[in-house]
Amino acid sequence: MKATWEKIEKNQGVLTVEVEAERVAVALDKAFKKVAPKVSIPGFRKGKVPRSMFEARYGVESLFQDALDILLPEVYAEAIEETKIDPVDRPEIDVKEMAKGQALTFTAKVTVKPEVELGEYKGIEVEEKTADVTAEEVDAELKRLQERHAELVIAEEGEAAQTGDIAIIDFEGSVDGVLFEGGKAEKHSLELGSGSFIPGFEEQVVGMKKNEEKDVNVTFPEEYHSEDLKGKAAVFKVLLHDIKRKNLPELDDEFAKDVSEFDTLDEYKADIEKRLKEQKEETAKREKENAVVAKVAENAQVDVPEVMVDNEVDNMFKEFANRLQQQGMNLELYTQFTGQTEDVIKGEMREEAARRVRSNLVLEAVAKAESIEAGDEDLDAEVARMAEMYQRSVEEIRTIFTANGMLDSIKNDLAIRKTVDFLVENSKTA
Repeated sequence: MKATWEKIEKNQGVLTVEVEAERVAVALDKAFKKVAPKVSIPGFRKGKVPRSMFEARYGVESLFQDALDILLPEVYAEAIEETKIDPVDRPEIDVKEMAKGQALTFTAKVTVKPEVELGEYKGIEVEEKTADVTAEEVDAELKRLQERHAELVIAEEGEAAQTGDIAIIDFEGSVDGVLFEGGKAEKHSLELGSGSFIPGFEEQVVGMKKNEEKDVNVTFPEEYHSEDLKGKAAVFKVLLHDIKRKNLPELDDEFAKDVSEFDTLDEYKADIEKRLKEQKEETAKREKENAVVAKVAENAQVDVPEVMVDNEVDNMFKEFANRLQQQGMNLELYTQFTGQTEDVIKGEMREEAARRVRSNLVLEAVAKAESIEAGDEDLDAEVARMAEMYQRSVEEIRTIFTANGMLDSIKNDLAIRKTVDFLVENSKTA
């Protein structure tokens, strides 16, 4: 086999491949063996038709497509290896010449991974955020935990709903006197002050009393997901059934004992401070990494093929659908509730997808420039980490990765992580 690569524009080129006649003949033999059991010619049993008889009746050309299906994947892969190109999309194959006893010639129009011209990537200046935890932050977290462990009690007769209460309501909405889809519910639990309803709705429920009815006037936001309701004035007829009020537990040693492993509130607060500090340190670390990578990517020159962005959008969309399933919702229900189509969701992901693709290309270029690689010891450590996470043996995890052809991909990911660490180590605090 002989392969040549010619770049034609930006990240596209043409791969020209010539496959020797002997190899074409082998593929035609395999194609005939594939179709022979299905061929019926008078005087011969199925599967027993001689090759010469088959070709006389149907022509050798009838075997070409099956032969190409057998041959093209393997010779295309070999051609990629020979020319050292890195395709990022399916090729456009054009068979130029194919005949019995002759070499096969075909071209493949291919989009390849773009070249990256690195700019400054060492000594990048970024702001480093503090991980200090204030007493106010500890108190706020303690307050949140207190709210979580609050007991809900029915408010006394005649008491008005307050911010923070759970209002049990019926509501029915209309625009210009016409009811709209999704605007009606019965015995709905609404936490007043949560901001989960249309702006202005919850504030007007505050002050209502049990069994009171009221017209609540609101205006849908301009960015509302439903095109029919954007910016429209609406009236909701609201009936308040019950008011559930949070009975907060006392913040004392008994509270600490009930909700934690500690005997005193001071010990519990110290643990909260420790956890908040660890969270802040992790957040600060990630933000610094992201800031460094963003600046390095900004300093580089790279022409990102649209197909790479398309592929990343598809990956992000699959991740999004998987997260929905983990939360007990499917994509169909989500689109119904939000009014967003699959195209709209993907459109909103596109900017982030482009950023990810660009950053990864630049990180790969830095790794190459600095000879940063993940070795077998790095892979062993990662497999061991995954085994511990999933409580499986190292051998099991390695077998799974090997069977799914994931080891090279994991090595690449580890190399990218090491590259990010390298960039952070070589950055400066602004």
